[in-house]
Amino acid sequence: MKHTTILLAFFYNRDEFETQVQMHRDIVRRLFGVETTAFRNTELSYNNDLAYWADQAGYKAILSEGWDPVLGWRSPNFLYRPAHTENVKLLTKNYKLSDDIAFRFSNKDWEEYPMTVDKFMNWTKDSWDQPLLNLFMDYETFGEHQWEDSGIFDFLEHLPKAWLEKEAHTFMTVSEAADAFEAKDTVDCPQTVTWADTERDLTAWLGNKMQQGAIASLYGLAGPMMQSGDFALIEDWRKLQTSDHFYYMCTKYFSDGDVHAYFSPYESPYEAYIAFINAYHDLKFRLTEKGLPV
Repeated sequence: MKHTTILLAFFYNRDEFETQVQMHRDIVRRLFGVETTAFRNTELSYNNDLAYWADQAGYKAILSEGWDPVLGWRSPNFLYRPAHTENVKLLTKNYKLSDDIAFRFSNKDWEEYPMTVDKFMNWTKDSWDQPLLNLFMDYETFGEHQWEDSGIFDFLEHLPKAWLEKEAHTFMTVSEAADAFEAKDTVDCPQTVTWADTERDLTAWLGNKMQQGAIASLYGLAGPMMQSGDFALIEDWRKLQTSDHFYYMCTKYFSDGDVHAYFSPYESPYEAYIAFINAYHDLKFRLTEKGLPV
């Protein structure tokens, strides 16, 4: 699944958000036997409020897009302290180098095509005297966004070796990086940023009236849903929170619109909306069957 439900829950229902985070933490503990110490919200959605929440929740680190209007003169290759926090550290995505792999790798119209390991390593030289190089991308970059015949798997196989051949180069987990380096500066981000679309904000999911109305209606069911105590019904409600549903309703044009259409199983955003509303009304009907007001 490309998107998860946590992304939007933070902005609409904090109790539901925290419940979902705990569910994720429980899964990680059950499968790997470790506690989660770093936080990344879906699509790198981030703002001061989320950083403050992560700090209060005891996380060591939180991730965000290294977006120029937020970082200003700062480099994404350092750790930072989010504004109004005491302990959590901020790691920001080097979006230029990340997107060279995630989006431009197989683009034959790109002036740097074809991408090679040697070429990419040469581009990283400016970061070698800085502590970090954060390359964040979707898992489906390898095999879906960039198909096997693009050479992406061969590139991925050889890049780590080339990186480790350089003196003092290594790899770290997010939490290891947070432990190893001090914050370079404080970053203030009152607005919400993501890594989605040209605007790098929430308009990929909330940019039109269909999206806004659909999600407001869905979270409007939170009270009776919890009151029902019906686990199966609540799980269906949470599945409808999956941000994909709202992503498919996007009506943007040009390259951003093309990306949304590429992922959508629907012929149009309006069909996505109709399908969602049908499922939403089914949830309402099941609640009324239980005698709950909706």
